[in-house]
Amino acid sequence: MDDPLGIELAGVRLRNPVIAAAGTCGYGAEFDRVLPASELGAITLKSITPEPREGNKPWRILDAKAGMLNAIGLANCGLDAFLREKLPAAAEMDTVLIGSIAGHSQEDYCTVAEAFGGAEALSMVEVNASCPNTSDGRQFSADPSALGELIEQIRQALGDKPMLVKLPPDMADPLAMCSAAVDAGANGLTLANTWPALAIDVETRCPRLSRGTGGFSGPGIHPMVVKLVREVYEQFAQKKEVPIVGLGGVLDWEDAAEFVLAGASGVGLGTALFVDPALARKCARGLKKWAGRQGQPLHALIGAMEEPGASL
Repeated sequence: MDDPLGIELAGVRLRNPVIAAAGTCGYGAEFDRVLPASELGAITLKSITPEPREGNKPWRILDAKAGMLNAIGLANCGLDAFLREKLPAAAEMDTVLIGSIAGHSQEDYCTVAEAFGGAEALSMVEVNASCPNTSDGRQFSADPSALGELIEQIRQALGDKPMLVKLPPDMADPLAMCSAAVDAGANGLTLANTWPALAIDVETRCPRLSRGTGGFSGPGIHPMVVKLVREVYEQFAQKKEVPIVGLGGVLDWEDAAEFVLAGASGVGLGTALFVDPALARKCARGLKKWAGRQGQPLHALIGAMEEPGASL
């Protein structure tokens, strides 16, 4: 098979489906020092806001029994410093770069979107509309009309650059939210952000994270996100030809293959990269061998889960 792992994501060609999730590789160049960026299909850079943000105070990242808790709070250097100091170094890496947009308001999102739309180094953008670690990070992902209005404004500011929208895993009506994002101009969906969570120190009776609540990620959420991806793929994305990036608890190639079979074109790695950055390479290699055993290129296996009762 020629190019057995190559996929197309919202019109952008990736050498493989493995994508580093936002916030896991900093501004990109940091990751390239521990694993060649060419091992990845794409890197989603740290979420950027118009102004610099220090984020939440420590503790803001913790181990959990089945994953990780974090409440980083969108810490970043701000838009101007990102464009001037960080993006040029990231642009030297041999992989597709995805810029991540965040903010407090529509104006914030649109300010970053306008700048990213003109940044040639960024092949696409991801709208972080679902961060659980700030006071207003999920204001646009609780209601389809609010999300649709935000994405419509971002699309006007961004121009025609491909756009993914990153949604939360605990949506009351996932199909309505996905439809609102796509109808307003999104080219693809990232499912999903971290799960809102709380950990308590039983001796002090205080939350273990400085902010109180945070986001839970890692293998503990994987089966739930696989179900979400399958539901959205079957009932919406397949018909509309909308690509999905499956994100949640991937630690090995089998986890990644589950997302592909459920309907994901791309597979995001988050917590795994904190455990061992080399897991990105291992996932890609494992997927290649798996596709070979299946006798098909990877793109032909997207959504190819057999229904209950069926047999190969």
